[in-house]
Amino acid sequence: MAENNRNSHFFTYKNKPLVRSGDVLYYGDMKEKYVVKMSVKSKTTQGDLEIADKVSIQLINTDPAVSARKAIVKSSEKPNLFLALDIGDVWLQKALKTAD
Repeated sequence: MAENNRNSHFFTYKNKPLVRSGDVLYYGDMKEKYVVKMSVKSKTTQGDLEIADKVSIQLINTDPAVSARKAIVKSSEKPNLFLALDIGDVWLQKALKTAD
């Protein structure tokens, strides 16, 4: 039962945690081999909302023995958060599948 409640206090996307700290979002479980980091680089205002219009995305190896520079497996930049999350999910699923 604890396993099911473990991520209950985080937002999830496709059953994986999605955690935000300021303009940085992490997608995936830190206990797994890989996570995705998305950093909002710039925003535009539409009405009362701020919309991300430049998002840096990175697939990161979570192994603490790997140096920070070598931990970045893939990186890209997307024009909005939806596309960044979409490609991040694909990268994460493929990386986790091959890690098993």
